Amino acid sequence: MWKCEKCGREFRNTNQDHYCENVETIDQYIEGQSEEAQIVLHAIRKAIRAAIPDATEKLSWKMPTYWQGHNLIHFAAQKNHLGIYPGADAVAHFAPRLSKYKTSKGAIQFPYKSFGAEQLELVSQIAAWCGENSIT
Repeated sequence: MWKCEKCGREFRNTNQDHYCENVETIDQYIEGQSEEAQIVLHAIRKAIRAAIPDATEKLSWKMPTYWQGHNLIHFAAQKNHLGIYPGADAVAHFAPRLSKYKTSKGAIQFPYKSFGAEQLELVSQIAAWCGENSIT
């Protein structure tokens, strides 16, 4: 096991890439990412804010989060992809359109190398769906 000196977390792999900075704002979160990720993160943030303008932005689980009585959707920078976390119901609802992406119960992975207008529009639609189908 390897322990990160900055955050104290333990990992199987020595010097495993991870995010351990103590940030207090979404701006700080984005600034702490790679240049490639920052471009995508700024675009995602703008799209989600436009799709659910009444939601409050905050950090939850160390991720940018949109909240309206409860968490609606999160996003996070990973090494090779953008993670979107809209919950299991949203992933199931959009499953036919997500078939070319890696998904799990409540998460979607969009590779940075192929991220563009099509993926941005899809994330916007997912965020809007989350806002419309939110149960508080």
